[in-house]
Amino acid sequence: MVEHFTNSTRADAIAAPERPVDKAAAEQVASAVGRRIAGEPVHRILGYREFYGLKLLLSPETLDPRPDTETLVDLVLPEARRVAEANGRCRILDLGTGTGAIALAILNAVPEAEAVGTDISEGALETARGNADINQIGSRFAALRSDWLTDVRGRFDLIVSNPPYIRTAELETLPREVREHDPLAALDGGPDGLLPYRMIAAGAPGHLTRGGLVAVETGYDQKTAVMELFTAEGYALLKSARDLGGRDRAMIFAPARRG
Repeated sequence: MVEHFTNSTRADAIAAPERPVDKAAAEQVASAVGRRIAGEPVHRILGYREFYGLKLLLSPETLDPRPDTETLVDLVLPEARRVAEANGRCRILDLGTGTGAIALAILNAVPEAEAVGTDISEGALETARGNADINQIGSRFAALRSDWLTDVRGRFDLIVSNPPYIRTAELETLPREVREHDPLAALDGGPDGLLPYRMIAAGAPGHLTRGGLVAVETGYDQKTAVMELFTAEGYALLKSARDLGGRDRAMIFAPARRG
């Protein structure tokens, strides 16, 4: 926080520890420290988060993207590149886009890709649009207000999502930094934490191209439950991945063709 508000680096502190800090910067640092002591996360104070090489602005309506979600991006990228190489393009639908983290990370890595990011919060969509623009990929990203798939039109090669998956009763047990500063609507997955997965599994086939795939992030203890839910809807699990902590974190499914 000191480096951010004084526009300095760790190297500056080592090379020139006597460098004076002006009054305005000192006041900003003092305010930031007070906010941190009160439980506000560092990245909320800074106003941005680095994610998959991108700088993403945060807002009260968005989750603070976690490094665990990069596991989902890692899992999806080979599929996005494969589709782009075969077809010259890859259309992606990011459900519950928030800051746009997942969609924008894929677009940044796959120049032929384009994405639609949906969210029920207009504030989140505004943040996602801004993040697409500051990372110079706004021409390939469209934001759409939709309650999951309700207002989505068209078909996509990949549907991706990091949906709310915390059980409602467990919300009050979350760390203060999460409980008091992340939007509860982006955390609450219903009584069993699986409600969004049910809606995605039921609605996704009608919005996939032939051979299209669905990829989701899950809670560390939800792999079996989510896999069984998708399997019951006729999907086959293609791949899964663990995060850097060794916990189950992401899966890709292929749906059975319907109709």
